[in-house]
Amino acid sequence: MAKLAAADRKQISSKSYAFPKERKEPLENAAHVRNAVARFNQVEGVSEAEKDAAWKRITAAAKKFNVELNESSRKELKASPKK
Repeated sequence: MAKLAAADRKQISSKSYAFPKERKEPLENAAHVRNAVARFNQVEGVSEAEKDAAWKRITAAAKKFNVELNESSRKELKASPKK
């Protein structure tokens, strides 16, 4: 997946991010959705409510882009290892 340039990232609507307030994890296509799921537990500085809302946005984007999720909830995601 190609990395988004800063200019491209600024053009994406806040509504098209899993975490819109922080503008983290864009959900513009299937590759972005898969990446958002893979990196979900790496996002820091967000509340549990924001994580719940982000998961809802991710599942909606997955449905839109025909991405099959193996997890039925965000709690099923593997925890990221601590550094």
